[in-house]
Amino acid sequence: MLRGLYTAWSGMVNEQHRMDVMTNNFANVATVGYKKEGTTSQSFDDVFTVKLKDASIGMGNVQGEGVRNPGVKIGENYVDYSQGSFRDTGNTYDLALSGDGFFVIEFTNKAGETSNMFTRAGQFTLTKEGYLVTEEGDYVLDVNNRRIQLDTLKESTITKDGRISQDGVEIAQIQVADFEDYNYLERYGETYFRPLQGARQIAGTAEMESGYLEMANVQTVSEMVNLIAISRQYEANQKLIQTYDDSMEIAVSQLGRLS
Repeated sequence: MLRGLYTAWSGMVNEQHRMDVMTNNFANVATVGYKKEGTTSQSFDDVFTVKLKDASIGMGNVQGEGVRNPGVKIGENYVDYSQGSFRDTGNTYDLALSGDGFFVIEFTNKAGETSNMFTRAGQFTLTKEGYLVTEEGDYVLDVNNRRIQLDTLKESTITKDGRISQDGVEIAQIQVADFEDYNYLERYGETYFRPLQGARQIAGTAEMESGYLEMANVQTVSEMVNLIAISRQYEANQKLIQTYDDSMEIAVSQLGRLS
């Protein structure tokens, strides 16, 4: 097998993976609190190739062919947690975090099991019972890990440290949590994150901005440039495979023809 074919093929697979990640970022450019993803890649470890059972050197002999690098392999994806821009909404229950930290959400899965999730998407609203919830209907938790219930008929004010007051009386304080190492966080859906084993939760230092939403940290122009570069690199690998295919066709149909 021609080694160049495998090298070009692995390059195409890697560029396809990069394209999938970039297009997902584009799809969420307007998603509140979305954190864009990136990709990594690396070359396969160099290998020392040899001839085995080759009649030209003797079936019992081994002949080295030198060091070869068989292409590229897909690495791990990563999340860019940098802060996005703020959009003014004027809605009291729209909250944006300025600084490090996440809102703590009580999430219920399809099996009815509850767990804490973490998000930067602060597009909250009140249920008819007065509970503060996300767009998906999950409960926002206070500093004591309790659901927050307010009077729907009264106006609310929310301070930068998350204290909610109605008629001058403090009702609850929204919890902001953070983690020592974001490598122990796993994306769940588009805007939720869940801690993995070994994650160490700490108090968040972010301040809340009532009446604002943090938008996705996706830079449209930058992502478009990356998409163009990925397309060009994919096409280059594709042309390389076509060149190898044409060369093999010549070898088989012309050079290999018996007179």
